[in-house]
Amino acid sequence: MDWQSDILGEGFESCAFEAKGGDGVTRTATLVRYVPQQDIGQQTGPVASRRAVLFLHGWSDYFFNADLARFWNDQGFEFFALDMHNHGRSLKPDTHGGYVADLANYDAEISAAVSMISDRQPPSPLSLVLMGHSTGGLVAALWVSRNPGIASQLVLNSPWLEMHGSSLVRRAAWTMVEPLARVRPEAVLRLPERGFYWRSISSSAEGEWTLDDRYRPPMAFPVRAAWLSAVLTGQAQVARGLRIDIPILVLLSGASANGPFWTEAMRRTDSVLDVNVIAVRALSLGQSVAVERIDGALHDVFLSRTEVRADAYRRLARWIHGFAAEDESFGRLP
Repeated sequence: MDWQSDILGEGFESCAFEAKGGDGVTRTATLVRYVPQQDIGQQTGPVASRRAVLFLHGWSDYFFNADLARFWNDQGFEFFALDMHNHGRSLKPDTHGGYVADLANYDAEISAAVSMISDRQPPSPLSLVLMGHSTGGLVAALWVSRNPGIASQLVLNSPWLEMHGSSLVRRAAWTMVEPLARVRPEAVLRLPERGFYWRSISSSAEGEWTLDDRYRPPMAFPVRAAWLSAVLTGQAQVARGLRIDIPILVLLSGASANGPFWTEAMRRTDSVLDVNVIAVRALSLGQSVAVERIDGALHDVFLSRTEVRADAYRRLARWIHGFAAEDESFGRLP
C-alpha cells in the first residue's frame, strides 16, 4: 500500500487503489486514514485486539470532517474513510461525478478497503464499525446485509433509506425512471437544482466548513437515470427488510425543511431528507435498531452548529460504549 500525505494535512494519509467489481469493471477508490502524530512509529509489535471504523460519504460528496476522525480516535478506534469511485479523491476528469449504475458496484471497493484495514503483520483481531452518511448510509446498510459477519456495528448518519412522503413516491419514481435507465443509463434528468444544504454548511456561504467545490459542488453532480434507478432499487430492498443481525444506530435531525426557496429553518433542519419517513424505515434494517433524533441538526448531524453536533457526539459515544462493553474480547473503551 502506497500511503501519501492527504489533502486534510497533518495526521491524515490516503491511498488510491483499484478494485474489480462483480460486473468485471475495475474502478479506482481512495482510502483515507487518520494517524495522529503521537501514534506514528509506536505501533510496531503485535496487539491483542483492534477497533476500527470505516466511514462512507454521501452522494456528490467526499470525506473532509477531520473532527469526526479525531472523535473516533479519542474513543479508541482507528479511523478510516473511503472516497468511493467517481467521488472526491477518486474522481477522474473523464468520468461522470457521482455516477454508479448499481449500488452493488461499490461492494468490491468497500471489501477491498476492509481488507486493507485488516491487513496487519502479525495479524490481530479486528472489531469493525461501518459508518455511512446519506446515500453512503444506504450503501453501508446494503453492504452489511450482503456481507454478514464482517462488521460488528453499523452507524448511519441521516441515511437515505426512503424517498420523501412514502414508498408510493418511490414506486412512482421508479416506474418513470427505470425504462429510461435501461435505454439511456447516463441520461441527465432535468430536476430542480437546489444548493440549500451546501449553503447551510459551506464557509463560502452561511456555514462553517471548508469544502472543495471540485469534490462537493454547490449544486451537486448531475442526476443521471441509472444512478437514480439504483438508489430507488436499494431503497426497495430496505423496505422489504434487510435482516441485519448487528447493532445499528441511526442519527437523524429532529425535523425536515424542504421546498423551492431558502428558509431560515434550513439552518437547523435536514433540508435533504424526510426524516420522519427515514425514522420509520430504519426499523426495516435489522433486529437491533436505535434511532436518535437530534433537534437543530442538519442533514449531516456532525456538520451542525457547535452545540448540536456536541449533542450528536455525546449520543454516539454513549451508544458506542454501551455496545462495546458487551464485547468481552475487547472490554470497555478508554
